[in-house]
Amino acid sequence: MIRNGRRKIALTAVAGASVLALGLTACGAGGGNEGSGGDGDRALRVWAGSQTPITANYNPFAPTVLHGALGPIYEPLFFFNKTADSEPVGLIGDSYEYNEDGTVITVTIKPDLKWSDGEPLTAADVAFSFTYEANNPEGNGLVSAEATDDTTVVLTYTTAQYTTEFQRLGSTYILPEHVWSEVTDFANFANEDPVGSGAYVVDKTTSESYTLVANENFRDADDLGVKKVQYIAVDNNQTAQDLLAAGKLDWTGMFIPNPDDVTGNGAIDWINTPQDPTVLYTCSNAELGCTGPQTDVAVRQALNVAIDRAAIKDKAFVGLTGDISPTFALLPRDEKWVADPANEVSPQEANAAEAGEILEAAGYTKDGDFYSKDGKPLELSLISVDGWTDYNDAAKLIAEQAEAAGIKVTASTVQWQEFSDARQGGDFQLIVGGVIGTSVADPFQIYRDWFGGTTVGSTAAVGSEVPAGRWNFSRYSNPVVDEAVQAAISTNDEAEKKELYGTIQTEIVRDLPYIPLVINATQTFYNTKDFTGWPTEEDLYAFPPSWGAIAAGYILTQLEPAN
Repeated sequence: MIRNGRRKIALTAVAGASVLALGLTACGAGGGNEGSGGDGDRALRVWAGSQTPITANYNPFAPTVLHGALGPIYEPLFFFNKTADSEPVGLIGDSYEYNEDGTVITVTIKPDLKWSDGEPLTAADVAFSFTYEANNPEGNGLVSAEATDDTTVVLTYTTAQYTTEFQRLGSTYILPEHVWSEVTDFANFANEDPVGSGAYVVDKTTSESYTLVANENFRDADDLGVKKVQYIAVDNNQTAQDLLAAGKLDWTGMFIPNPDDVTGNGAIDWINTPQDPTVLYTCSNAELGCTGPQTDVAVRQALNVAIDRAAIKDKAFVGLTGDISPTFALLPRDEKWVADPANEVSPQEANAAEAGEILEAAGYTKDGDFYSKDGKPLELSLISVDGWTDYNDAAKLIAEQAEAAGIKVTASTVQWQEFSDARQGGDFQLIVGGVIGTSVADPFQIYRDWFGGTTVGSTAAVGSEVPAGRWNFSRYSNPVVDEAVQAAISTNDEAEKKELYGTIQTEIVRDLPYIPLVINATQTFYNTKDFTGWPTEEDLYAFPPSWGAIAAGYILTQLEPAN
């Protein structure tokens, strides 16, 4: 969205909202309220991922934060629908406008808001939130955040902020100053009893599940439809699929190769919304501590052409995924941002001969079936999360395809925590993982968060955690990209932005710190028998999977019991 700097954005209210609050209830579908959504007492049962056992952590800045914290408990000012180029919806915020040069954003919040503990939520909390360290990393450009009255906050930046609109207004979590002003070590704060503005509060957390219940101080509390939601710990896709088919889960975002296996119970429907890139993370930067052959750009380029994406699409993802662009523009939504048509789509068929030519030009020689250089064999380790069956199958296929090109790749699975620790600390060579897709019709968010530092040349070294809100797990550091990202923040000119994106695309298509695989299928399964109001193909008002940050919280406010 390109907006005039003087345009005032009047935002849609969350009308007719209903919400689910998680209640600790039995997983089995029993009689009475347990088996029916009729009176709102029935808990909606959610699988949000494979983090088991559950550990209470509701800190929105922690890498191991529980999904229910992001949207249901903590909210940004506005909700942006990443599936469409549409106006944002007011949550805490009511409207906003830019000054003439885009450096000042004046935000009006809704009146008479309260935190879940009953304390008033005012513009002073919003101003505090924008200046809080976790929300305001180095290079953020924020000069000041000032509450001019109880419902108005003025955000002033060093440069225009048109391109970062979503980052500022749609993903900055608003915090209660009376709680977080006392939190000095936010990175290690578990926040077991969170105070938020969203529709939910924590009722109970165990190693098997956690429960949120309706927040009586929520702005639309009187309209909340479903009163309980239970997030259930499941450590693999197959178990979650079995629970879904048995009527013991109501909402999941997961891959199921044959959806008929779970829709036969007459309660579950599904939708496929390919949105997020699936890639090979590579720890790419030897200067920042990465080790292994993948730090050589020639190895990454050879892997890129050795991969048979068509086979991966059919065999690992049963044809449900979309084709990926090496520019990371989402097609067809973002096609206007692809600067060079030659970079529109990654190669779909493997080319082992081309892979060999790339390696040999870089000084590698064939030693038997595999390449080596300077007496060191070209051997790589590839991990994926145990139980993520689609990713596990893709990893096996990649290992086979790489072998055909003379590259030895050993694929193995790890538990989710090991995966999280490896990518956060940079202790890996290759990972099959996901990239968070852009939340507006513009690839800027990926360029900034996944390929750049917080400022030019500020990428985190191996052994240091990636800063909160950023995702540069590859340790990619390219001043050309960093400078283009910084310049793109300030422009409201589409032609200038496309030129800057072309610069970024040239660099990342060549360097391949993330090797593109597919646009993930992103299947969502939900119970339409007991609950209504889900996103559908006809009304895709939000990105539908249960694990979606912010969007999932917004969806919960739209649901109602079926009867």
